[in-house]
Amino acid sequence: MALRACGLIVFRRVPPANNIEFLLLQTSYGKHHWTPPKGHVDPGEDDMTTALRETEEEAGLHPGQFSVVDGFRQELNYNVKGKAKTVIYWLAELRDPGARVRLSNEHQDFRWLPLREACEYAGYQDMQKTLNDASQFLQGDLRQGASLQ
Repeated sequence: MALRACGLIVFRRVPPANNIEFLLLQTSYGKHHWTPPKGHVDPGEDDMTTALRETEEEAGLHPGQFSVVDGFRQELNYNVKGKAKTVIYWLAELRDPGARVRLSNEHQDFRWLPLREACEYAGYQDMQKTLNDASQFLQGDLRQGASLQ
């Protein structure tokens, strides 16, 4: 059976130009890789509930502090230690760009990064593609005048 995890790609708009920055967390274990908040689905829990719970546990951001963006869902499939893993991400916009991030013991650092730097930190190609897809989705929404509330 494949491992299943879910998370949120949290972003904020930074004044004055409303530039987009993505939140990445550095793990305190293994190779200390950088990733958006995510975690394993608990028994009886649906995917979105997992994403919300993990974002609160790992980054200290509760659902009232952000809005999940309609229409974006990305699924990554890869192997970890010989086992198949599926990770599902949604996009979430932080309402207050100055909101405080509070890390759990699973992470040792965090960064708010523009797309290019976020991709450099992320390292893995599938995560880089996901961040690029998220950025393009947001740019498309902005061009079309869609609301992200």
